[in-house]
Amino acid sequence: MIQLGMNTNRGVRRKKNEDACHICEEHQVFIVADGVGGNNSGELASRMAVDYLSSRISQGCLDSLSGEEEIRSCFTAMIRETNRLIFRQAASSPDSRGMATTLVLAYLYGQKAYIFNIGDSRAYRYRRGELEQITEDHSFVNTLVRIGTITREEARFHPKKNIITRALGAEQEVEADFFPVALEPEDILVLCTDGLHGEAGDDEILQIIRDEEDMQNLCDRLVQLANDKGGSDNITIICLRYKGDSHER
Repeated sequence: MIQLGMNTNRGVRRKKNEDACHICEEHQVFIVADGVGGNNSGELASRMAVDYLSSRISQGCLDSLSGEEEIRSCFTAMIRETNRLIFRQAASSPDSRGMATTLVLAYLYGQKAYIFNIGDSRAYRYRRGELEQITEDHSFVNTLVRIGTITREEARFHPKKNIITRALGAEQEVEADFFPVALEPEDILVLCTDGLHGEAGDDEILQIIRDEEDMQNLCDRLVQLANDKGGSDNITIICLRYKGDSHER
């Protein structure tokens, strides 16, 4: 069982929302995407990713899965298919050239969350008062953080913080990172675009999570935090509180 919240917001400075998200509670799949590209192509890329993945999932492709390797193989294949679909669309029209999207996806099965990501949309796990970033940003500034050139806090204000180094649709082939994450009752998962973590530090996000019990209120308050801090990008957040295994196979 889970408790859920979701919010997607244009932000303060953007004229349109190029994020997309989807909750498939029946299959316990949760998706967030952040489109990039000129004209309307960023919005198209994120929507294509979410629509294709949710369509494949609704067709029952997860019904026979059992075990971590089957889960990884199934979602990896679907994400590759999604990438090729967006890549072909980007190549087919001048208006779509260069379009791509980030992706963070969580699938709950048994007592684990299986998380896949491409780009700089993130997954966090909150447990007993502590917040842990599960995913690793595929971004220029995170490369600088990893080699020690800048700090995580400096990365939030770096002039090149929006440059991502891996995205769905940017190249003909792409691989998602994969993180199997053990869950305990009352753990909270947060999936978000960089509209949240690019404006607010992890300590600010943590403070609100500690202070809020309701998952929809949590999403709404995190969106408000990002907008209060500047709202320079679209903000999309899914929050879920894990209450225990909701389906055994």
